[in-house]
Amino acid sequence: MQPHTHTITPSSVKKAVNLTANANLVSKAKENKLNLSEIFEEAILLKLRAIQQQEWLDNNKAGIDAYNERIERNGIFASKFRRF
Repeated sequence: MQPHTHTITPSSVKKAVNLTANANLVSKAKENKLNLSEIFEEAILLKLRAIQQQEWLDNNKAGIDAYNERIERNGIFASKFRRF
């Protein structure tokens, strides 16, 4: 996984794009005065975050598994002092 060097902010440069979408959805969105550009950006951000999360989990699976195995084998540090 490459480090995330680009931050997306509201002041990021905008780029015009052409999209194809369900005509009924577009019509309903316009009726409800929805900002399609904003919705598009939010959807892309959510998808990118999900991809990043999965990449992180994939890249750290061995470490997470090793940690969980150690806890299973040895228990939680200072568990005898826990009051819950």
